[in-house]
Amino acid sequence: MPRNAKKQLLSLSPLLTEAARPETFNVVSARDTQEFEQRMRAGTPFPANSRTYKYRLLDCGLAQTPFNAPILSLAIRSAGAIIACHGHSRLATEVLHEGEDSAHVGFTTIVSGEMNVVESNATTMGTAEQGLVIRLRHQTRMLTSEESARTHVSINLKEMETALEHMLDARLRQPLEFRTELDWSRGLAASLKWQLAFLIREFERPDGVAGNAVALASLTDFLITLALRGAPNNYSDQLLAGTATVLPGYVLRAEEFMRTHCATPLRVADIAAAAGCSIRTLNAVFQRFRGQVPLAALQAIRLEQVHAELSRASDDVAISLVARRHGFTNAARFNLAFGRRFGETPRDVLRRRFRI
Repeated sequence: MPRNAKKQLLSLSPLLTEAARPETFNVVSARDTQEFEQRMRAGTPFPANSRTYKYRLLDCGLAQTPFNAPILSLAIRSAGAIIACHGHSRLATEVLHEGEDSAHVGFTTIVSGEMNVVESNATTMGTAEQGLVIRLRHQTRMLTSEESARTHVSINLKEMETALEHMLDARLRQPLEFRTELDWSRGLAASLKWQLAFLIREFERPDGVAGNAVALASLTDFLITLALRGAPNNYSDQLLAGTATVLPGYVLRAEEFMRTHCATPLRVADIAAAAGCSIRTLNAVFQRFRGQVPLAALQAIRLEQVHAELSRASDDVAISLVARRHGFTNAARFNLAFGRRFGETPRDVLRRRFRI
């Protein structure tokens, strides 16, 4: 593209993150790479003091060109073990990571354009059909095309390895490593892509899951489990191995614990500890005796608790407050789940309570 045409494009085409401007995200944008690096260091939780990110335009002839609109933009929000990002490069750009390995593993979805990751002289391309799993290491390079837009969801690696140890019921003999390329079109990877998109939307909402500790804990556990099973890694074969021997008592203890603590943030590790077993055993026993994973059982128990509170309400309580207290932050999804389970709406329960 001729330089004048690029300058015209920059003056007319808004950045994706500027167009959306999610109020819950910290948005950093700049007209040149040096300005962007400075703002990144000063204004986001993503970099660490021991790591640096160096940006440069791949078209060297544009390096000193003054632009009248931002050419790079990144919107970031962190909550618990998760960092969610929108990224947009208007021009083809290289990002070089230097320093210690990142403490997070990032799952990248390409919205438009392309992005290549170069690690140890091996290049992996990310497109709309192929995702990327990235743990930034020293000298990792990321190359974006013109008008490249993508989302990243990064999860704390230590939490993922802890969850993996519970799933395997064994200590890890080597660090967790993911394959960089990820085919979004099949199996649990397709489910993971959908769940990542849902998480990004929730992080964009001021009253979404990122601000609700109960819901965030459950979603984090579910996302970690889905990532470990859906994204190929060096423990995938072991995760596909047979289940351990289980006892029905684990289910009873787990369900009693979930009923008692359903209005508090719960992780699968908490439930397994209360049941007296590993996470792997807990998942196996619930699949065998309940036909569902523990988090699905927890959601059902929370729905039952909401139904019970509404059934004995002494006045016209705010349904949304009762729902949020039990981790339901999306009213439409809550009402749908409630109706499927009980065959009536939350408002129907209150009306029946006060019917004369």
